[in-house]
Amino acid sequence: MNEKEIAEVRRRFRQGKSNIRHVVGCYVNDQRQIVARFDQALDITGQEEADKFLAILRRTLSGTLGKNLIDISFSTAQVAGRAGDEHALLMALRDSKLQDEAAREEFFARAMEAIDLEGNYLILLTCDSYDVPGYGRDGQRLEDGSTDVYTSVLCSVCPVKATRPALSYFVFENAFRSREVDWLVAAPELGFLFPAFNDRCADLYAALYYTKDTAHSHSAFTDRIFAAPLPMPAAAQKETFDAILTESLGEACSCQVVQSVQEQLCGLIAAHKESGEAEPLALGRGEMSRMLEECGVDEARVEDFGRRFDEDFGAGAALPPKNLVDTKHLELRCPDVTIQVNPERGDLVETRVIDGVRYILIRAEEGVQVNGVEVHIARDE
Repeated sequence: MNEKEIAEVRRRFRQGKSNIRHVVGCYVNDQRQIVARFDQALDITGQEEADKFLAILRRTLSGTLGKNLIDISFSTAQVAGRAGDEHALLMALRDSKLQDEAAREEFFARAMEAIDLEGNYLILLTCDSYDVPGYGRDGQRLEDGSTDVYTSVLCSVCPVKATRPALSYFVFENAFRSREVDWLVAAPELGFLFPAFNDRCADLYAALYYTKDTAHSHSAFTDRIFAAPLPMPAAAQKETFDAILTESLGEACSCQVVQSVQEQLCGLIAAHKESGEAEPLALGRGEMSRMLEECGVDEARVEDFGRRFDEDFGAGAALPPKNLVDTKHLELRCPDVTIQVNPERGDLVETRVIDGVRYILIRAEEGVQVNGVEVHIARDE
């Protein structure tokens, strides 16, 4: 799914915008036992409670594509029912619009086997049928030009956390009293949308998976629910990419080369955003190698980088550049010093060896402060 398609589905999770009529789920305690099952109708629930349910579900479609939101693909054998029953279970939930009690219970059991959250949590499921509007040649939405009905299931897994004891003001008593410990539903840690909404219609060969923590994909959950491969977590992609650069370039991995790679990646991200291209930007071995060549890295080291790239990410892999670079910070770190620089002003930083000692030099003409105190740097006589 691309960002526009995700945004179109996410907008549905508001009152009056969707056909969501109820939310089903179960409440699981820290002993991995179901404390309660529920089927809550939103049309008879108070407006405030319904809004909160929809806000939680909507969060499962938030975050950065490629980091928090990850495309999952099913094989033809899975969809045809020749390999495992994971896809068949998801289809049973969707086709029955969550009314198949046996399918719900089987899903809850599988999810509880694999969810690795500590403490209590909620598993929420809801179903929506979207009469997808068409668009005219002028790009205007045709309210009566529906081309498809997109029926989907959304799952959110939310921690339930205890509040701390505290003093609280009770208005009607005009007094402060101790507030008892309560249990609050937190934002989802993981979840998914099935099927995916690709090319603005249902794609039964795909799902959109959500993880709040970009360093932890909850792979045990995806293995149990989808039995489909999951890309390396975004944080691990950056860590692996950094290690490949360091080890393959060796002494050629200079400050200037790393800055240049960052600037090129940031430039591609900015150009892609400005172009309005719907499809996510992803770079493979070839594009990465050409960047290093433009930085002046010799052919042997570029080839070593490419070999390591294929070994660690897989042949033919393409990575979102957003996962490889911080577009908001350029950080230089030593054991005792950390320097953060505007990524657009990397030209202010250089490395130099003076009298046999290595230095990081930062050009500072004006506005220099130390702990908030403006200081003056005297010119040499």
